[in-house]
Amino acid sequence: MTTETLIWLIPLPPVLAFFLIVLFTNRNRALSHSLAVGAAFLSWLGSMVVFFRALSTEHLGEHPFVSSIPWLATGDTYFRIGVQIDPLSAATLFFVAWTVLMIFIYSVGYHNYGQPKGDHDRPGLPPHGATVRDAHGHEHHVPSIEPMYSRFFAFIGLFAFGMYTLVVSDNLLTLFVGWEIMGLCSYLLIGFWYGKPSARAAMIKAFITTRIGDVFMLLGIAYLYSLTGTLNYREIFYNEEVLRHLAEMPSYIAGFSAAALIGVLLFIGAIGKSAQFPLHVWLPDAMEGPTPVSAMIHAATMVSAGVYMVIRVFPLLAAGYEETHHLTQPMLFMAFIGAFTALFAATIALAQNDIKRVLAYSTISQLGYMIAALGIGGYVAAAFHLITHAFFKALLFLGSGSVIHGMEHGVLHTGNHHVDPQNMFNMGGLRKKMPITYWTFLIGGLALSGFPFVTAGFWSKDEILADAWAHAPLVFVVLALAALLTAFYTMRQISLTFGGEPRTKEAEHAVESKWTMTLPLVILAVFAVAAGWVGIPEWMTGGAIPNWFHEFVGGTLLNHPEALPFNVVPLLTSLVVALGGLGLGLFVYRDIRAGASDPMESFLGAGLYRLLKNKYYFDEAYDRLFVQPAYWLAGTFTSLWMDRKVIDGVLHWFAYISGVIGEFLRNAIDKPIVNGFGDWVGESAKKLGVFFRPIQTGRVQQYMILALFSIAVFTALFYYLLLTAR
Repeated sequence: MTTETLIWLIPLPPVLAFFLIVLFTNRNRALSHSLAVGAAFLSWLGSMVVFFRALSTEHLGEHPFVSSIPWLATGDTYFRIGVQIDPLSAATLFFVAWTVLMIFIYSVGYHNYGQPKGDHDRPGLPPHGATVRDAHGHEHHVPSIEPMYSRFFAFIGLFAFGMYTLVVSDNLLTLFVGWEIMGLCSYLLIGFWYGKPSARAAMIKAFITTRIGDVFMLLGIAYLYSLTGTLNYREIFYNEEVLRHLAEMPSYIAGFSAAALIGVLLFIGAIGKSAQFPLHVWLPDAMEGPTPVSAMIHAATMVSAGVYMVIRVFPLLAAGYEETHHLTQPMLFMAFIGAFTALFAATIALAQNDIKRVLAYSTISQLGYMIAALGIGGYVAAAFHLITHAFFKALLFLGSGSVIHGMEHGVLHTGNHHVDPQNMFNMGGLRKKMPITYWTFLIGGLALSGFPFVTAGFWSKDEILADAWAHAPLVFVVLALAALLTAFYTMRQISLTFGGEPRTKEAEHAVESKWTMTLPLVILAVFAVAAGWVGIPEWMTGGAIPNWFHEFVGGTLLNHPEALPFNVVPLLTSLVVALGGLGLGLFVYRDIRAGASDPMESFLGAGLYRLLKNKYYFDEAYDRLFVQPAYWLAGTFTSLWMDRKVIDGVLHWFAYISGVIGEFLRNAIDKPIVNGFGDWVGESAKKLGVFFRPIQTGRVQQYMILALFSIAVFTALFYYLLLTAR
C-alpha cells in the first residue's frame, strides 16, 4: 500500500467504529469497546507506518507525502481536498496516535467493564455502585458499570476521527471540518452525564465559548480564500510570492495588512479552541465529563488542535518577519495573550483543591507557553512543547482518573457519599495504596514542572525560555514566573494526593486501579521522560548528537530556523524555577493533617486566596456582563418590547386596517354592486320565467294551435319582408 493511500485510511477506523456501535452493537458492551479499541489500534498502526516512512524520507519538508481529489466545482475548476504529511504533521500524528490509543484502552477499566449493574444507576448519571453477596452471604458495595458504556466508546471514536482528519488534511477547509467535529464531540462528552445540571451547563458553556472563536476563524478562512483562490497549505504558506503579496496588501482595517488581519482572525479561533484568555473559561468546567474525556480534550485532541493550527499557519502569521526582523502584529498579539495566559492560569491553579481542576488550569497555562513561543518566533520550541505536553498531560489526567477511581472505591467501602473523591484534601497517603499510579503520576508531575535533564518537559520548556530570552526578555520573565508557580502547584498536588498519611477513611480504603488503567499510565510515563530526548540541544552533547527534532520539524518551514547559541541564563532559570518550585511545594505541603486548612490561605491572605480560588470571579463577571444582559435582551427587550409591542403591534395594526378595508369593500362594493348585479340577473330570469309560465299548460292541442299560429305569423312576416326587399 502506498503511503498516500494509507494516510487517507488513517482517520477511517474510528468513524466506522462510531457508526457500527451506534447502529448495531450498542447493546453489546464487549463488542462495542472491542470495535473502538480495535479501531484506535488500526489508526495507531497506520500512523506509525506513516511516521517511520516519513523519518526515512529525505527532505520531507520540501517534498511531503501529498494526495488530493477534486471535490467542489468552482466554475471552470474544482476545489481540491486531500491529505499531506510533512515533518510537522508526522510528529503530531505520532503523539495523537499514542495518546488516543492509551485513552481508549484506559476507558475500558475506567468505566468498570466486567462489574455488575448498579442498584440505582440510570443513564445520564455517573454509576453509584452495586451491592453483591459473597459466598458467605455478606453484602459488599462494589463499583458498577457505566450505564451508557457503548455510547461513550462511540463518541470518543468520533472525537478521534475529528483529530485525525485535522492532522492529515492538506488545506484549511477540511482542517475546519475536523475542528468542528471535535467541537461537537466535546459538547457530547463534557455533558455525557447529562443528568447532572452542572454537566449540562458545562457542555453548553464549552460549545458556545468555542463557537465564538470559530466564527472569527471562519471569517479568516473566507477572507484568505477570497484573496488567494485556494486554502491549500503548500500553495499559500510555502509560496513566498503569495505570502509577500498578502503581507503588502492593505486590509479592511487601517494599519493591518491582509496577512495580519487573516492571521489575527485565525488566531482568535485558536484562543477559543485552546482556551486562552479571555475565552479560557470553558476548559476548567469541561472536567464535568468522564476523566478519559478530559485527557482527550487536554492532551490528544481539542486544545492541541488549536495550537497545531497556529503552528501550521505560522508562515502567514509571520509574513514579513524575515525581512524586517520586527514581530508582526499577529505575533505581538500572540506573545501578549500567551504570556499573560501562562501566568494568569498558573496563579489560579495555586488555590484549586479539585485534582482535575488543577490540571485544567495547568493545561491553560502550558498552552499559553506554546502560544507565547510562537509569538516570539519560537516555531520549533512551540511544536516541541506541544508534543511533550501531550504525553505528560495525558499521563496526569489519566493518573488523576485512577486516583479518583481509587477514592470512589473507598467511598463505596465506607458508604459516606458526602466525601468528594476529587478533593485533594480528602486524600493523602495514596502512594502506599496505589503505587503504580503514584510513580507514574510523579513522573508526569515532574515533567510538567520541568525537572532538569530527566523529563521531557524540561527540554521543551527550556527551549521556550531560551527563545524568550533571546527575543523578548519581558516574555521571558513572565514565563519564568509561571514556570515557578507551575512547579509549586504541581508538588502541592502530588503532596496532598500521595504524601503523608490518609486524611479520610475513604483514602485509607483506596485501592490500585485495574491493569487496563495502569498499563496506559506506564507507557505514557515512558514518553513523559523519553519524548524530550529527541530535542536535546547540541550544546548539551557538545555537538556529538544532533538535535533531531529541531532538524526534522524545522524542515517544515521554507527557511529552516537556526538553533540558538548556548546561553547560561535561561538554563539556570529553568533549573532554579523547577527545583525551587518543587522544593518549596514539598516544604509547604509535606505533612498536611486531616482537617487542616490550606497553607496558601494564610500565606496569601484570605482575600487574595479567595480571589484565586474563585478564578478572579471571571465566571461571575461574564455572567453579569454577557449572560444576564443576554437574558434581559431576550426576555424583556426582544420578547416583551420588540416582539409583543412592536412586531405584534404592527401586525395587529395591519390586521385592523385590513378589517376596515374589508368592511368597506363588503358594504360599498360587494353587497350593492357585485351582489346587486348578480341578484338583478337572477331576479330578471326569475320574472321572465313567471311571465312565460302561462304558456306551459301541458295540453298538446294548445301547443299545436300555437305552433300553427306561429307558423302563420312567421310565414306572413317572411313574405312581407321578401316583398319589401323587391
